[in-house]
Amino acid sequence: MKIDSPTAVVAHDDAADLDTLGDEIAELSAHLDAATAHVLTLIREFEARAGWNTGFRSCAAWLSWRVGLDLGAARERVRVARALGTLPLLADALARGELSYAKVRALTRVATPETEARLLVVGREGTAAHVERIVRGWRKVDRVAEAREAKQRHTSRALHVYQDEDGMVIVRGRLEPEVGAVFMQALAAARETLYQRARAEAASALADPIADPPSMAQQQADALALLAQSALHQEFDPGAPGERYQVVVHVDAAVLADPDQPGQSVLEDGVSVSGETSRRLACDATRVVMRHDEAGRLLEVGARTRTISPALRRALHHRDRGCRFPGCGMRFAEGHHVRHWSALARRATFPVGAR
Repeated sequence: MKIDSPTAVVAHDDAADLDTLGDEIAELSAHLDAATAHVLTLIREFEARAGWNTGFRSCAAWLSWRVGLDLGAARERVRVARALGTLPLLADALARGELSYAKVRALTRVATPETEARLLVVGREGTAAHVERIVRGWRKVDRVAEAREAKQRHTSRALHVYQDEDGMVIVRGRLEPEVGAVFMQALAAARETLYQRARAEAASALADPIADPPSMAQQQADALALLAQSALHQEFDPGAPGERYQVVVHVDAAVLADPDQPGQSVLEDGVSVSGETSRRLACDATRVVMRHDEAGRLLEVGARTRTISPALRRALHHRDRGCRFPGCGMRFAEGHHVRHWSALARRATFPVGAR
């Protein structure tokens, strides 16, 4: 008796169906990447026009609230959106679905207008894992260029203050990322102080009930005035940092130990700062160690440790009377370890000096 088996035919049909399914997955993934490119363009415009500045600390914080992204992922979206503004080839490749968002995210960590054409070839020819490895190697080689860029940013810092024809004072400036972050946090703290004062006046019926509430720009101007008055009253003594208005830097442990190692070193809103800058800031900053697994999931958040206490800061000012750098002579100084704290982390005590 002969029995016909349809097994071979079914297997062939299954293979054809799987090929079709795979093609559909790839096509839809390309559409998703193209949609992501459009979203990044919108994010870049939204941030440039300060659409997030309605009570949120950054564009990433707004994205986390409005879109439901994890804050770290939101910071990455903002960083990539900014980078693609100067990288038209990579932006176009993402918009056409030629490169995945994962590849573009990695490439934007090292790409410049001069190198993006070469990196575009890398992205087209390699897998996402290959691209990540090449980017890590590229970043290690490119530390010299990063230091040069940091020096250029430092050299380009400026603040212009001048009077307009009607007597109003116009302020225009350009600050380094870490300095700008401190400035924006200070403005936020000053705005909060003025808001609490206004609430107290309203409760005591001292405020004008007809007056319109000030706009955000007016609040910023009032906050800047309060900062100037406070600085003069406090004789430019920074004191202890406010817990709520601290500047946060996310830096990998490897980068903190050695700036030449690959890894992230970014402010909370995603702006990149050099590893050397993170090491300098770590000399007088609270440190929180966060451990992640291989997939990037958070496993443990350690307790806050070491910062220069107010008592030690006062002792430094009493002993040094200002900056100890030869020939400086500035009365105002910050506490820093004589050697980077990150290089002395296993010692029980750290030599500290003012500079």
